[in-house]
Amino acid sequence: MTSVFLRLKSSPLSFCICVLLSLGRLSVLQAQAQADLGGRVLLVLPFDNRTGQPNLEWIAESFAETMNVRLSSAGYLTISRSDRDYALDHLGLPLGFRPSRATTIRIAQTLDAEYVIVGHYSIENARIVAQAQVLDVNGLRMSAPLDDSTDLKHLLDLENTIAWKCAREIDSKFPVALGTFLAASNGLKLDAYENYIRGITTENSDERIKRLKSAISSDPTYVAALLALGKAQYTARDYDAAALTLARIPASSPVALEANFYRGLSRFNYAKYADAETAFSFVATRLPLPEVVNDQGVAQARQKKDGSAFLQRASSQDPQDADYHYNIAVSLRRSNKLDAAKVEAEQAVKLRPSDGEAKLLLSVLDGTLAPAGFDPQERIRRTYSEAGVRQAAFQVDQMRLAKAGALPPAQRAEALTQNGRDYLNAGLMLEAERAFQQAIDADPQSPVAHLGLAEVRERSGNAADARVEAQKSVQLKPSVAGYLLLARIELQGGQLKSSAGDVSNALTLEPRNAAALYLRNTLAARGQTTP
Repeated sequence: MTSVFLRLKSSPLSFCICVLLSLGRLSVLQAQAQADLGGRVLLVLPFDNRTGQPNLEWIAESFAETMNVRLSSAGYLTISRSDRDYALDHLGLPLGFRPSRATTIRIAQTLDAEYVIVGHYSIENARIVAQAQVLDVNGLRMSAPLDDSTDLKHLLDLENTIAWKCAREIDSKFPVALGTFLAASNGLKLDAYENYIRGITTENSDERIKRLKSAISSDPTYVAALLALGKAQYTARDYDAAALTLARIPASSPVALEANFYRGLSRFNYAKYADAETAFSFVATRLPLPEVVNDQGVAQARQKKDGSAFLQRASSQDPQDADYHYNIAVSLRRSNKLDAAKVEAEQAVKLRPSDGEAKLLLSVLDGTLAPAGFDPQERIRRTYSEAGVRQAAFQVDQMRLAKAGALPPAQRAEALTQNGRDYLNAGLMLEAERAFQQAIDADPQSPVAHLGLAEVRERSGNAADARVEAQKSVQLKPSVAGYLLLARIELQGGQLKSSAGDVSNALTLEPRNAAALYLRNTLAARGQTTP
């Protein structure tokens, strides 16, 4: 069966490979070798509300949302809510339907999911109790129940814990610690999360915007809510508000690409074509989806620039798209390259015979019709292929691992450590820990891999494990970064003498290191001199 998820919601795998090649990640041979690389496609269904309290129904979707985000970070290709809803509609099932095991298998097969997570939650003794099970679709095996409970105010901890247990159920050697899952939601307020979930699940546009604004009011840096609000404002045609909302998302955020695509559309709809081009360029230089490259060219054309190179590039990536051929025809006609324009217009009509505008353009180019004032414009694309982006990112991750797997242990550890460092710099803690653990598995004597894992542990609030990993790192190879990490942990734990010793070790290696000098002054202010 060809997956609905893959067939309708994303670009083909060949495009994903094209993206990877354009990013300089892989050689042609490596890309071809990985073309059929299998992934772990996973579907999380909303949990069943057994509390008897309708006001807690939003938690059903919150489990699916949290687990999708965490398990995606853990290396699974998770199926989004929109793809899941499409499958339900395709099978003639209502969106709020709670499937039986047999129906769950049908949904999974429709989406080519290899694993499905189902569950329910209830209230017992003033605590919320959740239970999940993992269905292995290929093996037709349901796991034993995975249980946990907590106070309702710690709902996010419960959802992260259940997600971690499911990851461990699927892969008993899953390398990421529970603490890293728990730390992933640090700082997110429950009321902000509740409003976000209620916002993205309501069908009422005004209610959606109201809820998402409430989420952001509670947590102004909540990027998922900012993205959802910006898209809701865009859908409501409040383009100026949408652009301002989406501009608040940092360029380093994992959702920055999607945010800038819709920001570009919002600016385009206000005839702010230079701003639109800048936004589309931000996306295209990082992930050149054909719709983004096309829009970059269209924005240039609206500024009386020649955007034909971008239009040609979009069409070469997706040659079966009639709009891209139409756009090239319009651009070529404007440049008076009429024969080439006619070829493109013919292709547009062939691909979409019902396109009256393309037929009119072809008639003009044939010389059979010359309407006064005929001035066709290139077409903007308004749909961002979210599934295509996620699949391309997943493929990058899988191919990175495959490429690293062919290296000798020390080089494999070095490559994986660099992956971990890239993830850590982007604030992607789960991905970083997974990469550092894989590096240590490849080469247990890698000091930089142990140091990277120590940094993850420190940021996750696990000082004890962070210290253990940092000590391993400096034992294998003394480093300023390793000693300073130890010094910070010891300072926070009140171990001033040990901290001073590690600061001294760091300054021995690099006498003018600013961070080490700062720590020395901090210790001196507390009455502890550095050896």
